[in-house]
Amino acid sequence: MTIYTLFDSPLGELLLAGEKSATAPGGVALTSLSVPEQRGGATVGDDWRRDDAAFTTIVEQLRAYFSGRRTRFDIEFTSAGTPFQQRVWQALEEIPYGTTLSYGALAERAGASRTAVRAVGTAIGRNPLLVVRPCHRVIGADGSLSGYAGGLERKRSLLRLEGIRDHA
Repeated sequence: MTIYTLFDSPLGELLLAGEKSATAPGGVALTSLSVPEQRGGATVGDDWRRDDAAFTTIVEQLRAYFSGRRTRFDIEFTSAGTPFQQRVWQALEEIPYGTTLSYGALAERAGASRTAVRAVGTAIGRNPLLVVRPCHRVIGADGSLSGYAGGLERKRSLLRLEGIRDHA
């Protein structure tokens, strides 16, 4: 059963969805974190159950991140994806706080050629864990901002929060 909560953030109301987990801090493994009007974002299903208490640990970490007191998340999460998407998402998780990486460089880190930029962009666009899996840290080779399922203004906001001002 999918459980969820809503969290009022500087990006708008976030929808957090997850599944009960005996090993996760707080007892929930995050399966989705969506922002309002997100392309391909999750929506509450008829069989979902709201459980704010189950997400307490995750919400505390998000609050700390948005206030500048946390640079990494210690959250158990699960997400279904193709093997290629999983490699790209793993490479995303390795981009340090306060830094950016080009789509081509991310492709190389994911074990693909630099010419696989379009496929990498598609995999990033299907990332179900915005903010937590930092797809906002990926930029164009020329330093431009492009492609963010939550919208470019939110991408700018997240980069500014992390001290990256070149793209603001």
